[in-house]
Amino acid sequence: MKLFLDAIVLILNLLIKIGDVVLLVIKFFLRIIRLASKKLKTSFKRIKIATEREKQDISGRYAFRKNQILQTKQNVKFSLPKLGLTLPKIPKIKLKLPAFKRFSFKLKLPKAKPKPKKVKKVKTTVVYKRPHLVRLRIKYFLFGGFFSLIFIFLPLLFLIFLQNLPNPKSLSLREISQTTKIYDRNGTLLYQIYANENRTLVPLNLIPKDLINATIAIEDKDFYKNPGFDANAIARAAIADLSGKPIQGGSTITQQLIKSTLLTPEISIGRKIKEIILAVWTEKTYTKDEILQMYFNQVPYGGTAWGVEAASEVYFGKSVKDLDLAESAFLAGMPQAPTVYSPYGENPNLWKQRQKDVLQKMQDQDYISQNQLENALSEDLSFLPPQTPIYAPHFVMYVKDLLIKKYGLPLVEKGGLSVTTSLDLKLQDEVQNIVKTEVDNDFYLHLTNGAALVTNPKNGDILAMAGSRDYNDPNGGNVNLTTSLRQPGSSIKVVTYAAALSNGFTAATILDDSPITFPGNPPYSPVNYDGAYHGRIPLRIAFANSFNIPAVKTLQKIGIGNMIDMGKKMGITTWGEPNQYGLAITLGAAEVKMTDMATVYGAVANSGNKVALDPILKITDYQGNLVYQKNTPEEKSVIDEGVAFIISNILSDNLSRSFEFGTNSPLNIPNHTVSVKTGTSDNKRDNWTIGFTPARLVAVWVGNNDNSPMSQSLASGITGAAPIWNKIMTTLLGNVSDAPLKIPDDIIQKPCLGRVEYFVKGTEGLVNCNFIATPSAIPVNR
Repeated sequence: MKLFLDAIVLILNLLIKIGDVVLLVIKFFLRIIRLASKKLKTSFKRIKIATEREKQDISGRYAFRKNQILQTKQNVKFSLPKLGLTLPKIPKIKLKLPAFKRFSFKLKLPKAKPKPKKVKKVKTTVVYKRPHLVRLRIKYFLFGGFFSLIFIFLPLLFLIFLQNLPNPKSLSLREISQTTKIYDRNGTLLYQIYANENRTLVPLNLIPKDLINATIAIEDKDFYKNPGFDANAIARAAIADLSGKPIQGGSTITQQLIKSTLLTPEISIGRKIKEIILAVWTEKTYTKDEILQMYFNQVPYGGTAWGVEAASEVYFGKSVKDLDLAESAFLAGMPQAPTVYSPYGENPNLWKQRQKDVLQKMQDQDYISQNQLENALSEDLSFLPPQTPIYAPHFVMYVKDLLIKKYGLPLVEKGGLSVTTSLDLKLQDEVQNIVKTEVDNDFYLHLTNGAALVTNPKNGDILAMAGSRDYNDPNGGNVNLTTSLRQPGSSIKVVTYAAALSNGFTAATILDDSPITFPGNPPYSPVNYDGAYHGRIPLRIAFANSFNIPAVKTLQKIGIGNMIDMGKKMGITTWGEPNQYGLAITLGAAEVKMTDMATVYGAVANSGNKVALDPILKITDYQGNLVYQKNTPEEKSVIDEGVAFIISNILSDNLSRSFEFGTNSPLNIPNHTVSVKTGTSDNKRDNWTIGFTPARLVAVWVGNNDNSPMSQSLASGITGAAPIWNKIMTTLLGNVSDAPLKIPDDIIQKPCLGRVEYFVKGTEGLVNCNFIATPSAIPVNR
């Protein structure tokens, strides 16, 4: 802080000194002006005096001459009669004084003022108050700041910008992109980004008119009119960004060409200024058609497609000159966000809306008719499958998306990065095979897809990610269900009970599992998964058996806001404000991502400390320089260590959950202490099983991509996700000895309700441990 203040003082002193110099220079020039003015006045005065003297001299000479003539005349007049002669009459001579004209000019000089009488001055004494230091120097500071800004800083900044700007002439001399490679943790190559890059330059006359018109319509409707930038578009985008509205593009085609080829992907005002300057420079260097041709050959269209010819080959298996209107509209919409609109990405259907936007712009600008628009929208586009060999595709695309968000698309797809990930390809293959086999075996349950995620709760490593049954399945196989929004069912109760145990509840707190209706429109009457009521039971039994009614009543007591806050702290990123939800959120009414659920359960497994998922271990550039290295993970305590232990203990208690699941369910891993929770959404659209040890976590989901219900005969914890989870966890623990839960220092043990119960210190006296809980199954009257 002291260094910062010293720097501020130094800058202020510098500006004041500059102000001193500026004022000194100004005073110097003013003094010169005054001296020059004084000398000029003196010169004018001398000229006047000389002129008056010249007049007097000339008048004297002419007077003398006149006298001479008169005298001569007189002499002649008296002499002639004596000689008998007469004097002829001499006409009067009018003298003209041309010499005066030479000096007759108008000179406006200040009239001499009469000298005032000397008045005896009376000396007066003026007392000056010493002004404050800031007031004393303020004019110097302002002069220095203004002078420095106008004549020093702005010119220097402009020179720096010009010095660092690349030459647009290099647009046609760029080097070929280098391949980015993604490896598993053991060095096995998973994917090469642009390993099969196919860049073929094509002249503008071979590019379909529809593609040219579509690109201009969606990207830069005034391309042939603007000077390389659109001031209105930039202002409109800036206003939208500042007002919090969805981000709008303000770049012309020329700017996009510059941005994707000559500049870095950083988002800053400086880079934007460089982009505009280079765009104007490029417009002066190339014709509009040349710029458009370079754009079509050099901008990214997603995946391995750089340039429209490569894009046409990759997506449609044809040359760009053979594209029709619908295909042209698809390609024209890609450069804005190639990863987002890619039919091979995590959202394989977003391109359709983008294509519709392009066609609508074309119709609005009279490039196509309404009939052509409708025909193009009705055309089914057929995309070729990705040609680049890829292992663990869902994981690779997940990592690629993370890299693009962090480093930008150009660096990831052209920078020649080497990325070492946390994935274990051998384990990945085993997990993928288990998911595929079990989903196929459960076809009779009307489930067609499944996903699994394996992580290390201690450091956030992702060891395996099977995003679907089969990535190459044309029916949505490339959709990654580990990052998709789904309802979690009762698996979200871990958040409810974490909040409850953090607010005065204990594992022995008695909960009432009896019928209840909550007022509302419509009224809400929760029911249990087994369709029965179980009376007054301890929290341990209610949680372990995943009874719904006690969970809803518990949430009513602690408040929805407390649960929402706890969920966000533990790792849920998709929840909004508490007023958006009702009590049904504790049964999974709010959608979540599997990756978030892995973070939530990972916090419990890691003694209450949340560690964000991070699948990247190391990144180097094409020269081997280290770009990123994963070190000790950042931990954040989100729940008390004692609360985390109690939750883990309840979820690993096979005897306590046997009332609902039995003692030999797939939730039990013999000879190992494993905590596990199930969840099923309404109408059995989603079925989950999430379990963990301190070092490994496995999350599994099954269901259908179209959100259709599975068979009502699916039994949570018995069929569906549970068998997949069991096989994966058994594979992980096959050669690992049991690791019992470590009891924290703030936990005490106390006989309570017929067993030795665990309490966070200070809560052991909050319950009546002599109460005899006798769970019973009371059927619901239907």
